Amino acid sequence: MGHRIIICDDEEGMRRYLTKMLGGWGYGVAAYASPLEMLRVIKEADPPGDLLLLDIKMPEMEGIEVLNRVKKALPEMPVIMMTGHGTIESAVEAMKLGAYDYMTKPFPQEKLSALVRNALEQKQLREENLQLKKELQDRQLPNAPVFVSRRFGEVYQLALRVAESHSSVLVLGESGTGKELIAAAVHYHSPRAQNRFVAINCAALSETLLESQLFGHVKGAFTGAVQAQKGLLDEADGGTLFLDEVGDVSAALQAKLLRVLQEGEFIPVGATRPRNVDVRFVAATNKDLEKEVAEGNFREDLYYRLNVIALDLPPLRERPEDLEPLAEHFLVKSAAKTGHRVRGISQEALRAMRRYHWPGNVRELENVIERGVILARDEEIGLDALPLKVSEPGQAAGTESGPVMSLRAAERIQVIRGLRQTRWHKSRTAELLGITRKTLDRKIKEFGLRPDDGEPAE
Repeated sequence: MGHRIIICDDEEGMRRYLTKMLGGWGYGVAAYASPLEMLRVIKEADPPGDLLLLDIKMPEMEGIEVLNRVKKALPEMPVIMMTGHGTIESAVEAMKLGAYDYMTKPFPQEKLSALVRNALEQKQLREENLQLKKELQDRQLPNAPVFVSRRFGEVYQLALRVAESHSSVLVLGESGTGKELIAAAVHYHSPRAQNRFVAINCAALSETLLESQLFGHVKGAFTGAVQAQKGLLDEADGGTLFLDEVGDVSAALQAKLLRVLQEGEFIPVGATRPRNVDVRFVAATNKDLEKEVAEGNFREDLYYRLNVIALDLPPLRERPEDLEPLAEHFLVKSAAKTGHRVRGISQEALRAMRRYHWPGNVRELENVIERGVILARDEEIGLDALPLKVSEPGQAAGTESGPVMSLRAAERIQVIRGLRQTRWHKSRTAELLGITRKTLDRKIKEFGLRPDDGEPAE
């Protein structure tokens, strides 16, 4: 049959029994008495194996802990737990943690044969479906990450590997590194891709509003609740819920989220009966959650439920090879959005962008390129279309030599550039500069500007 089955049981008689039986059915078998030895071998083997038969009770390490380690290292491997009558409760807990199924010793050959066959067939079907979806989504996935660097590529490949599982994923990284993009990639390359990907920024809402948004509410639950409303957990049923900035969730809501993760159920605001959902959680934060746990700000049990698999996104300054491909991608996107015929970036502007440290990461780069497309004088983004902090970081910080203009003079130049770019369309200019139309009119009067003013003097 070609399938390789791994056995981990400290009882020699059980290992011999299973090896003989499975070998007689045509499976390749590798048996281990030591969980630690088994873990070491399957992590190094390529391929590691197709199915694991794992005993619950072993003196060296409990089967639940072995299951946790296997699921972190190889989330796609199906695991069948083997248990005695006294440990059935542990086997049920193992199912909640990702085990495929369990068998109670002693088990008949027919049950073992059917369970092994079904697990392997389901794994093969999942792999075939994933491959088909992957081929389709590689062509159609919206907002696929743009990169050439090995550093980001390793994280992205890991994201695609874990996508097939149903385990929770924690995406770490600074603000603007693309955490939601990676979360979406996990969803759209998973068996849940046909269902919804729902995202919410936990830091952007008050505790009360966040709870209502997540869990929904019944009519009359609070003042203004004139009708019942489904929450995002219901919307994401069968799909994926992305919790951005999960480190900002209150202690009370943390407890309620933990219940959803553990039991797959929640109670809408104002309701008395729980609702069941099947949701995969992908969470993201730029906080150090281990530190937050140590300081008592974040529940340890929720942290470990969310952090089954961690993806740590590097900041843009640590993947400089990706700067130009990303800039070109954003240029095409912004040119289409604004209708401006901008086709490239000058070498002078690119050199300045390479020198800049990008504290706002990819999100800041996108904003800078959009601004450059709007302010470009011709079909190329020049140095003068970049923000001062990017084009002349020394002057922006006031730490390097060279002429430093007054804030009033710099402000006048920007107003003139905006007016010239929009051909004195005041509403568009105000939007471009990030000010109100009333403020723009006041600045025009203050600086004594007229439509026939020439180039701004610098």
